[in-house]
Amino acid sequence: MTQARIIRPVVDLLRQPDGLRDRQLLFGDSVTIEEELDGWSKIKASKDGYQGWLPTDRLGPIEPQTHWIIAGSTHAYEKPDIKSRDLTSLSFGSRIRVLSEEDRFMETALGFIPAVHAVPAYSQLADPVAAAELFLGTPYLWGGNSRFGLDCSGLVQAALLACGIPCPGDSGDQEREVGELVPAGESARRGDLLFWKGHVAWVAAGNLLLHANAYHMAVALEPMDQAIARIAAQGDGPVTAHKRL
Repeated sequence: MTQARIIRPVVDLLRQPDGLRDRQLLFGDSVTIEEELDGWSKIKASKDGYQGWLPTDRLGPIEPQTHWIIAGSTHAYEKPDIKSRDLTSLSFGSRIRVLSEEDRFMETALGFIPAVHAVPAYSQLADPVAAAELFLGTPYLWGGNSRFGLDCSGLVQAALLACGIPCPGDSGDQEREVGELVPAGESARRGDLLFWKGHVAWVAAGNLLLHANAYHMAVALEPMDQAIARIAAQGDGPVTAHKRL
């Protein structure tokens, strides 16, 4: 099996060739090619083991990535000048190879990226909720994993991976694999996760949740009691787990 990397800013990972999106991969994500068929590749993502199909032309040869994007999103410019033409945009979590640095910009194969928007590849954040807060206002997108659109489990995964904490892509797997159960009756605190069937939310403060949800169609802050009542009223049941990292 061949190793490769994503060479587009965001790529949908599909259930089958030309099928529905399950998740997304970001620029620089590494993958293993498991099968190829008529311009499509079935891959396994290195960061979480997720499998799916994507167009083969979205893949390029593996190469060392020196930095990752720590801003919510960034632009790649034609020149090391904010007034030059912007060539593309990258999301938080994208991994890049810096070729040189010039005038507060980093030169990459995509163009010049503001140096303040990237950190060395080994860097990790300390607070996953602070990482998740960078996505406030991001549009809700089923299966999304980027600053341009993401869902509840995508928000949790992006924040945890930025802190060096392994995390699967789907909320059901996250409920099983991430953190430890909090004893019943214990108060929630910042950094806890609340799970429902098919949904997950960060606890941003004592009675405040941060989550990507289809009610607000965005990443939003919402009072915990209000969210619990609303989700139950819409037929999606009670909280199924309260977990702590």
